Amino acid sequence: RAMSSAPDTGGPARREMNPWVRLALDLGPLVLFFIAFNRFDIFVATGVFMVAFLVAVAASWLLTRHVPGMTWFSGALVLVFGGLTLWLHDETFIKMKPTILFAGFGLALGFATLTRRNYLKLLLGRAFDGLSDRGWALLQQRWALFFLALAAANEILWRAFPTEIWIHFKVWGDTLLTFLFMLVQFPLLKREGLKLD
Repeated sequence: RAMSSAPDTGGPARREMNPWVRLALDLGPLVLFFIAFNRFDIFVATGVFMVAFLVAVAASWLLTRHVPGMTWFSGALVLVFGGLTLWLHDETFIKMKPTILFAGFGLALGFATLTRRNYLKLLLGRAFDGLSDRGWALLQQRWALFFLALAAANEILWRAFPTEIWIHFKVWGDTLLTFLFMLVQFPLLKREGLKLD
């Protein structure tokens, strides 16, 4: 074993997941939420989403022996706000969950930037091999602002528009905006040393 390798902690070894499987686990619960809403209502959809999310987390653990910290945070919000939605029969809670999730991520990355730390690099360092420290700093700043913008958009949409509009944005709009945001970052990543091989 090379000297630079991480020490053996005695826990299960982390495995790499096929990107298509990762995409299916990330988007599957949202797609099932959308289908359940169209066939039933938001309360059935919330229950389906909670179960699908837990199944996705379990599958991620079984396949990689690892669940990211962001997923644990998101899962806690799903269970708490989804549970309140079903218990109180009030859709407000599940609508507020994305705001709190995105704001939490944005504020955490903003705090890291102000304190000259880089949480994003800790989470994604292996995925962006060769990226300079300046590149990581700029990327973290941009993600912080993007998450805060998503939080603001979610608040406006669920308060000002019908539930159907909010759900379409939550399932398709968030995903499309995130994909486009990632594409827009590509010139920065390339300029700051990202290895493309």
